[in-house]
Amino acid sequence: MRNLVRILFALFIVGNAYGAGEEVAATAAAHQDDEPIATPAAETAPRTKVVGEDVSYGSIDGAELRGYLVRPADADANTPGLIVIHEWWGLNDNIRQATQRLAGEGFVALAVDLYDGESAAVPKDAIKLMTALNENAGRGEANLRQAYAYLDGTIGAPRIGSIGWCLGGKWSLRTAILLPDQLDATVIYYGSLVTDAEELAPLKMPVLGNFAEQDRMIPPDAVNAFAQAMTELGKDIDVKIYPGANHAFANPSGQAYNAAAAEDAWERTTAFLNAHLGSD
Repeated sequence: MRNLVRILFALFIVGNAYGAGEEVAATAAAHQDDEPIATPAAETAPRTKVVGEDVSYGSIDGAELRGYLVRPADADANTPGLIVIHEWWGLNDNIRQATQRLAGEGFVALAVDLYDGESAAVPKDAIKLMTALNENAGRGEANLRQAYAYLDGTIGAPRIGSIGWCLGGKWSLRTAILLPDQLDATVIYYGSLVTDAEELAPLKMPVLGNFAEQDRMIPPDAVNAFAQAMTELGKDIDVKIYPGANHAFANPSGQAYNAAAAEDAWERTTAFLNAHLGSD
């Protein structure tokens, strides 16, 4: 399996493009020795008391969308909403714990499920799930639109943001592109980026990005190109590249955890979300 992943990544580098297959190959290479074990990013208890439950937040072609909703115990009508998007393993227990931690910062946090109830414990299964999502990206987009509608309509959140890690980072940016006039803040943790000015031009919300210097999948050159494109468009963009850190340095599940980088990124993230989504 490890040799296959290396071959796929080599093909990605040679192709020098981010097609759906190449993106899966690059992600697989970044996680080739990884397991979805809980990191301190997931194990940290929420700062305040929270209440969580499994919910249905919509349906696609008659199939129910099930996610994990967590809110502060003292949530009220002014509590902002947050779409939480899992990384390539899926909506596992570690993502649920991270969602609790985000809710503890003062948000009604909805962890969506882009894999329709499935999750992976080994890279080969994650490859299958990510490939299926990429091949039916329209379904993923519909999923996230309904997550927003659920937080906006059912929950009544006055402001709504998005956050995701790795695959979820890519989809966090995609959520912003899908909802350029509706989403109020976007956080990207080392997710695939867009530099096309036509796609980025409609964005109205501020964007925060946390990236890794040693990330071969999303290298500094790609991050800088994204930041430059956003700056030239006059967008509110704040990115940081962590020296010595690898891809997935702050993932709730994975083995690349870098405590110093993850803790700083968390402080940046919560300060950003509170500044742009914070309760009235």
